Amino acid sequence: MDSELKIKKEADQKNHNGAEQKSATRQDIKKTYKLYINGKFTRTESGRYYKLENTAGKVVANICRSSRKDFREAVVAARKAQPGWAKKSAFNRSQILYRIAETLESRRVQLMNVLMTEGADKKKVETELNLSVDRLVYYAGWCDKYQQVFSSVNPVEGSYFNFSFPEPTGVISVISPDQSGLLGLISVMSPCIAGGNTCILLADRNHPLSAIDFAEVLNASDVPVGVVNILTGFKNELLSHFASHMDVNAVIYPGADNSEIKQIQELASLNIKRVILWNRLSWLNDESQSPYFIMDLQEIKTTWHPVGI
Repeated sequence: MDSELKIKKEADQKNHNGAEQKSATRQDIKKTYKLYINGKFTRTESGRYYKLENTAGKVVANICRSSRKDFREAVVAARKAQPGWAKKSAFNRSQILYRIAETLESRRVQLMNVLMTEGADKKKVETELNLSVDRLVYYAGWCDKYQQVFSSVNPVEGSYFNFSFPEPTGVISVISPDQSGLLGLISVMSPCIAGGNTCILLADRNHPLSAIDFAEVLNASDVPVGVVNILTGFKNELLSHFASHMDVNAVIYPGADNSEIKQIQELASLNIKRVILWNRLSWLNDESQSPYFIMDLQEIKTTWHPVGI
């Protein structure tokens, strides 16, 4: 019996060592991060991707390189969703933004790992996550207030009166800031959707993981399909499409590159779309959140009404 038990132990140890050796030589399978268009996670139609490396030069993921067709599909989705999103009550939009904040908070550990994979240290990651949640709550609070603050009854002479109030601009194309993958994206997205607009976001080339993981947060947060669409890829390939598309009403550019600003302004003039330049050196301070950012993406409508009829 003792000899049989000894033989069995030796066989188990051999199998265990073999399994360890096989595990050590196993090829690591890199995840390919998809795009987020019309509430679905899809691959780029071009089939192209690029390898994302961390600060140590190690490949951590495969990232889709969006094409012009991907952008067009995102615009179609955003245009289809915009009227319904704009008609939702301000309180309902506020609830949805707050729900995004709740879901983001519940996935803190997941997002922390993703941000650290992109190269940020733990202290910076905690700061960015806290501010990201707080910024969503901030704009959730403004959803049902900015119209009261910025509307007005105008003094006129005659048997009538008029009043002005803000309305959504429509479909907004957005270049995400390159300083931070998550906080920067949330800082430019939140005033768009808080004001009843829909948007197409181009994630920063060096911080795409947190952007697509945030899309999973959006997908689980009652956000109607098409309201927010997130693309990944190269800015030099997509910038002209973001600025020139005829069914886009405004474009947000948060950078300071004069040649890119000039390109956007020239292409945007083709259909007189609004160009919003939000050049912030840091998205970490209170100056990077304001109801005036919501108003940058609003049109002022004035209504006249007769008196005494």
